[in-house]
Amino acid sequence: MKIITENEQETKNIAEKIAGQLEPGMTILLEGQLGAGKTTFTKGIAEGLGIERIIKSPTYTLIKEYMDGRLPLYHMDLYRLEDAEDEDLGLEEYFYGDGVTIVEWGSYMQDELPDKYLMIQISVLPGSDKRELIVTAQGEKYQQIMERLENE
Repeated sequence: MKIITENEQETKNIAEKIAGQLEPGMTILLEGQLGAGKTTFTKGIAEGLGIERIIKSPTYTLIKEYMDGRLPLYHMDLYRLEDAEDEDLGLEEYFYGDGVTIVEWGSYMQDELPDKYLMIQISVLPGSDKRELIVTAQGEKYQQIMERLENE
């Protein structure tokens, strides 16, 4: 499914809609070039979960935890792990835990990711503030989220 957003706020609004449908143990994978809006999307998820803290990219810390919303939010950035080899980071504790996990750059650790997820590829459309979001789903619950987005 393809969604074009006009600006940053519209991207966050899409994320907020998704957040309302999330359950414990769900994973969202975010891909896109630097500056495409992955952290902005995560801010929308956080707002939709009722998290009021400032959301920052976990580029240098790997994982940031936000426990003050409807569900805990675990925000991962695996960009710095591009060349990591078979490190046991304990990521499965997050993926199958009591919160929602958002993974930026999950393609760098594909073998560690769960089989079921919502993937959002974000691209900046040249010469504008518009973003293209390509949404794909693996697993029934994620398919349902995508179908609800399509029907809105």
